[in-house]
Amino acid sequence: MSEDEITAWFADQSRLGVGDFPIGIGDDMAEIRLGEGRSVLVTTDMLLEGVHFVFSQATAEQVGYKAMAVSLSDCAAMGTIPVAAVVGVGLSEGFGEAQLKRLHAGIVRAGEKYGCALVGGDITSWAGQGRFVISVAMLSRRAGFEPIRRSGAKIDDCVCVTGSLGGAIGGKHLEFEPRVREAIRIGQMVKVHSMIDISDGLSSDLNRICKASGVGAVIDAERIPISDEAKESDDPLGAALNDGEDFELLFTLSEADCERLTKRWGDRVAITCIGKITDSGKMEIRAADGSVRDLQAKGYEHLA
Repeated sequence: MSEDEITAWFADQSRLGVGDFPIGIGDDMAEIRLGEGRSVLVTTDMLLEGVHFVFSQATAEQVGYKAMAVSLSDCAAMGTIPVAAVVGVGLSEGFGEAQLKRLHAGIVRAGEKYGCALVGGDITSWAGQGRFVISVAMLSRRAGFEPIRRSGAKIDDCVCVTGSLGGAIGGKHLEFEPRVREAIRIGQMVKVHSMIDISDGLSSDLNRICKASGVGAVIDAERIPISDEAKESDDPLGAALNDGEDFELLFTLSEADCERLTKRWGDRVAITCIGKITDSGKMEIRAADGSVRDLQAKGYEHLA
């Protein structure tokens, strides 16, 4: 089963009541109601040596930073404010005190940028050979508006992205900026119908919005903002669609709100409208000559 299929199966087994758990399995964060109009949102992410990083190409500080930033990006995906995190690590053989302190420095550096405190965690080590593992659990709170889910996209919505896409393996995946501030500002300026962060690739994450919302989408190849790194690859468009680990925002909103947002935005992080939500029930991509073909979700698959 794919990650999305097993996640859907988990959701089907859930018996959570929406009164206590307004958002359950299937979004970037779950929401737990605490009573008296208060709630907390929670997410967890695990990074594996050899899959999400390799120590021959990344320092311990970069690994700590990325682990924290990935969960911060989940907060951004729902337009929420990070509060605190706990971190668990499984140390590989030979991982010493100096490296552990650099790992801690990276975790703290990422958290401090967004007011997210490291409040605890757990450390263990492999008995013999074993690869390094780090897992972050993060709490966040509402930012004055409803958390933005994947399931709210509407027919004729504009499909927008922040920043540029593709080529993150060149180094961006270790030092990216979670779009926490941008997500909150967008949510305060306009009504966003759906949102996700691009962790597994534009094609796969747009597919998640479409499936959760029961809609289709058509995007324009020429309007996709392709990163300089992706432009140097053999297939720049394919890289922008499928590479993943961009950690930019992908969101939908009405055409009127899109126009209002882009006119007033004025931020160093660009917002680009790349297409529309449709009633087709499938994803499509329009080429420069106007021809339209089906777009397959070919981003990163965690369980492949």
